[in-house]
This record gives sequence, structure tokens and C-alpha cells, in this order.
Amino acid sequence: MTASIDHKLRRVLADVLGLKPGQSDAFTKDTGLFGHLPELDSMAVAGLLTELEDRFDIVIDEDEVDGELLETYGALLAFVKAKREAA
Repeated sequence: MTASIDHKLRRVLADVLGLKPGQSDAFTKDTGLFGHLPELDSMAVAGLLTELEDRFDIVIDEDEVDGELLETYGALLAFVKAKREAA
């Protein structure tokens, strides 16, 4: 399940942010997201969170969204995994 969550998260990021083909495939757990990817600006965050909720069938509360959540790919992946396990 972890591999499928990882793959799906990479697709969500590519789709929502309009990344170049294969760009999200190269992400490591330490790849910076917000503040590092010009495509992920404050306007894109809301769309990304909505798409995560839709595709992973999770609910993200406002108080869960902070700078650390979108700091790195690894942080976002860990968050989505934890939300899926709790669902």
C-alpha cells in the first residue's frame, strides 16, 4: 500500500502543479516542495489539498496545514500515509 500511495501522490503533484513529465518521479523524501517548486505557490496549495482529499478519500483539517506539511515530499507522503491509515 505504501508504494501505491507514493505513486498516487507523485501523480497528484504532477497533475495539480503541471510538472514536467517525470519530474515528480525524481522526488526523494528530502525534495523541497513549498518554496522550492515555483509551481507550488500559495494559490496552488488549496487546489493540491482538495485534490489530495478527493483522490485519497481523506479529510484535511485547517489546523493540520502548516509549513512543515508541505516542506518536503517525505513530509507530505508521511502525512498522507497517516491520514489513510486513520481513515
